[in-house]
Amino acid sequence: MLARGLILVHRWLGVALCLCFLLWFPSGIGMMYFPFPSVGADDRLERAPALAASTIAVSPAEAAGTWGVAPDDLRLTTFDGRPAYRFRGGGPPGGAGGPVLYADTGDEQGDVPMSMVRRLAEAWTGLPVEEARAETLRDVDQWTIQHRLADLSPVWKFSWPTGEQAYVSQGSGEVVQYTTRASRLGAYLGPIPHWFYFTPLRKHGPEWSRIVIWSSGVGTIAAILGVAIGLWRYSPSKRYRLRGVPTGIPYSGQKRWHAVLGLVFGVATVTYAFSGMLSMDPFPSLTSGQGAGPRARPPNIRGALRGRLGPDAFDGKHPREALAQLGTAAVKELELTSFDGEPFYVARLEGGDSRIVPVHGEPRDAFAQEAIVRLVTEAAGGEVETRLLTRYDRYYLDRTRQQPLPVVLAHLTTGERTRYYIDPDTATVVGTYSSRNWVGRWLYNGLHSLNFPWLYNYRPLWDIVVIALMLGGTALGATSLVLAWRVLGRWLARALRRPAAQGAALSEDLA
Repeated sequence: MLARGLILVHRWLGVALCLCFLLWFPSGIGMMYFPFPSVGADDRLERAPALAASTIAVSPAEAAGTWGVAPDDLRLTTFDGRPAYRFRGGGPPGGAGGPVLYADTGDEQGDVPMSMVRRLAEAWTGLPVEEARAETLRDVDQWTIQHRLADLSPVWKFSWPTGEQAYVSQGSGEVVQYTTRASRLGAYLGPIPHWFYFTPLRKHGPEWSRIVIWSSGVGTIAAILGVAIGLWRYSPSKRYRLRGVPTGIPYSGQKRWHAVLGLVFGVATVTYAFSGMLSMDPFPSLTSGQGAGPRARPPNIRGALRGRLGPDAFDGKHPREALAQLGTAAVKELELTSFDGEPFYVARLEGGDSRIVPVHGEPRDAFAQEAIVRLVTEAAGGEVETRLLTRYDRYYLDRTRQQPLPVVLAHLTTGERTRYYIDPDTATVVGTYSSRNWVGRWLYNGLHSLNFPWLYNYRPLWDIVVIALMLGGTALGATSLVLAWRVLGRWLARALRRPAAQGAALSEDLA
């Protein structure tokens, strides 16, 4: 009776969730190659014009004094084609920064006029804005559902006949989304079905989150029951007979295919559904480390690397001089920062490279590894192991090879044994990991993406393994759909026959 009950539960859970599994697995292949369209810092720098030294009149001290901030909280970039100071990391979601202070005149940018919105859209795409259809977004659409429209409104959408679309926030003066026909098609092949990113559902965040958590959680239970039933019914000694032939699986047709695929890919299906549920953080206490008792405050590694600067720290070298020292290099941005209490400019160059320009000294490519190790060791009280990584490890890895290498690894040997990965080109922490992050690292990323270094760092081997598992899961989902259709068909047939039989019996009684 227990076995029959488990089979019944598995059958009806399969009926309810077969379409979900059939969406998750093939779209998982799409996720490997097609991201959801977005606009990030690299996109902004790529499209930004190079800084022209001759146009920069305002010094860092003057810009910082206008806003009452430290100079190393600023960066010098361009806005609407003009040099401008911005807060690093400030501003609304989807924007590139906070308030704008023009470095050529010292004026602050006020309200963004419609003429500027049109120029920004044209500059981003390189297409005449007169050829685009412009409309104001009244509500989020498929490509802006990850934003809070209230933080960006009004948002203008420009659509060109070529298929390019640029979304410009008049509130922040930033391009907050950009899509092409190819990027939209890729999103429909991967992220949209995989994440249930359908606009009518996704724009209701809490409801969307609950549906994803419950569907993946119940799907995990259904997959576990399927594996248990398959192992229970499987006979290595072939005690069953099918058409007079000994067999280890007592089914034929679609049921047999479903059982075979479940035995081969069932465990992968369980881990895939379970790790997908963890992506929504259904157990915050596990990922945040709450309930594990008091924790010692970790050392401020980022602060130790930078140090403190006075308001006149950059007076020794105006941005014009820093650009002049870089010669003919096309500089997209100057980040005002510090290292060990000394002021530096970090120049972001065209193509993605960077150079360091000290206020007191000549440009160079990177900070000294020995100095980074010294500062980290002092901040950690000596309880740290350091070494230079020239390849990704199990906690710092990227299959697209975009994360910087080499990096200095600083591994704290006490407390949560936090690992800091420091880019010597910029002296910034580009990755961290601590023992309280193990759920996200191993149960989510490890199981869902198979990003284990022994596999993840070897492509196309990783692609082959993951695609094979996804295709196996897709086939399993297809057999589930066929069986679910049959179960529903039989149930509907019985439901329809029952009133007919009752009507016939009533007619006989009346006769």
